[in-house]
Amino acid sequence: MVSAQDSNTFFQKTRLIFAGDVMQHKLQLDEAKRDDGTYSYSHWYRHITEEVKKADIAIANLETPIYKEGFNGYPSFCAPDSFLYAIRDAGFNTILFANNHCLDKGKRGALHTLNLLDSLGISHCGVYRNIEEREERYPLIIDSNGVKVAILNYTYGTNGNSIPAPIVVNLIDKPTIEEDIFKAKSKGADVIIACMHWGDEYVRIAPKRVHELSQWLIEQGVDHIIGNHPHIIQPIEIREDTDTPDKHAVAYSTGNLVSNMSLRGTDGGLMIRMELKKILNYTRISSFEYFLTWIAPKKGDGSRDFTILPASSTRFINNSNAEKRLRQFLDDTKELFLKHNRGDIKEFISDSVVVTP
Repeated sequence: MVSAQDSNTFFQKTRLIFAGDVMQHKLQLDEAKRDDGTYSYSHWYRHITEEVKKADIAIANLETPIYKEGFNGYPSFCAPDSFLYAIRDAGFNTILFANNHCLDKGKRGALHTLNLLDSLGISHCGVYRNIEEREERYPLIIDSNGVKVAILNYTYGTNGNSIPAPIVVNLIDKPTIEEDIFKAKSKGADVIIACMHWGDEYVRIAPKRVHELSQWLIEQGVDHIIGNHPHIIQPIEIREDTDTPDKHAVAYSTGNLVSNMSLRGTDGGLMIRMELKKILNYTRISSFEYFLTWIAPKKGDGSRDFTILPASSTRFINNSNAEKRLRQFLDDTKELFLKHNRGDIKEFISDSVVVTP
């Protein structure tokens, strides 16, 4: 609904989509392999591609390096080029790469991933070839329909892998983050969004240190925060600013978009749809919604279909185990959000999907 003020004032708006962790475990690699030795992943995304492509800025966390060989799953991930092609073809145009697995393939994997991202025209942030490139390209500022969106991206660590010179990985470091926020403002960012690889795995509620860091980020000038790494959905908050009419969205963890994880809660994730509206020099959230995604469990023969399903509108025919697991995921998420979400946050539902044997 357009307000009287909006109808008489020139405004710009942009829509963003944030998805969870995009992972590749060994069973995913096996499922994607074709008889000719190539790998195909695009079919995984077919039920979400339409929604992703509606966004002006569509962001996902790439939780594996890409390389030419040595493909592998946990604990040291590595995926072929086609893995990233499928993400691009699904509509994702911005990649977060600062995470604990970005150096799983060392310097050569990081460089190959960055080269492929650039060749595909995918915006990215979090890892850089050298300090000069970071100075030039970070913060990532995307001018989307006249709204300048600054994307920040940091990780708590790299799984003990040392950062090989001259590679730069954005680690969570307050003095550095302060400098980056100042730089984003000086470059004219209308909104600053911090994408944080943080927290503890497999827990429903973010720990105290994450809550404290989120508050510090907002106090320094970050407008919104999207978190990942726990591989499980955590609550969402829309915080009212104490001194201004501003509202700050904080999603502590978006969970997994696609993986072979099977622990309770790790089989699904959040896609967050955020619309920003800029009126004169003021940019605000005009809508904020979430969409639940889910991956069905293994079949009786040990195989698994990694198609990303719209959780709330999918039903299974003659598969009671999948139906039970899906209901458990939905009930757990509903209970979590009822107890812990804060602010005006709505779910959006896609077209229904029926899965048959």
